[in-house]
Amino acid sequence: MCSAKSTTCNRKNLILSHLGAILTVSIWGASFVSTKVLLENHLSPSEIYILRFLMAYLLILIVCHKKLWAHSLRDELLFASCGLCAGSIYFLAENTALEYTLTTNVALLTATSPLFTAMLAGLIYKSERPGQGAVIGSLVAFLGVGCVIFNSSTNLEIRPLGDILSLLAAVSWSVYSLVLRRLNANYDIWFITRKTFFYGVLTALPFAAMQPGSDNLIATLQKPEVIGNLLFLGVGASMVAYVIWARTVDWMGAVKANNYMYLQPIITMIISAIVINEHVTLIGYIGIALILGGLWLGDELTRRAAMKK
Repeated sequence: MCSAKSTTCNRKNLILSHLGAILTVSIWGASFVSTKVLLENHLSPSEIYILRFLMAYLLILIVCHKKLWAHSLRDELLFASCGLCAGSIYFLAENTALEYTLTTNVALLTATSPLFTAMLAGLIYKSERPGQGAVIGSLVAFLGVGCVIFNSSTNLEIRPLGDILSLLAAVSWSVYSLVLRRLNANYDIWFITRKTFFYGVLTALPFAAMQPGSDNLIATLQKPEVIGNLLFLGVGASMVAYVIWARTVDWMGAVKANNYMYLQPIITMIISAIVINEHVTLIGYIGIALILGGLWLGDELTRRAAMKK
């Protein structure tokens, strides 16, 4: 039987996990604008990815440097899989997909990661099997994502290679979330994040060597807008956001945490409207309402189901 103190502590952790999830997806939603600015300054997708993750890795190494290796070879391989799934595979697959299909296709398909997480978690962890309420809420929120993505779209083209790569990115993030849940039980959050960044950069280097980079990288990195956006991506969107996300998954669970990914298109749409004056149509506002409503509905139905047991 839980004591009053432990119940209060659990409630506090739950509130903090929800706030952490909102903060993290807000930062990641804003990161699209920063990435666009860097691309317009002629940095390649692989250069942006490696620079931001390398910066985050070095900063975390200052805080967490006493322990270098995992407890076992098996765990070390799990950390390598985190670097692959949440780093090189996810970002490089997503960026490459943009070369073969429409941005709307990529955004919509990568936003399916919560659904993949729920399905994979149901197969692996009994405690993470989504109930009927969570499924209904996810489907409503996913419909909202479609409205937001198609906010300014009038034409939808299907190009299989780009769409397959987009789905690969979504699945890779889902795998990362589930592996992260397993590592959280035995390792410190800072150690997990540092190892993820290390293997993310390491596995991305071969891809960077095969892609053409910036003609004058040193001069580009001296521009104020490049420095500012790289700092935001490296410190905020990488180091801070990944640490918070790891703690959020530990407290909330992979399925519930990943449902907050549905909020990311909303943040991106709002910031885009403010920064680059993109018009938000009625369908965009409907999408926002569906996403927020879906998140609330999933939690509410799940809570009611738990009370009946």
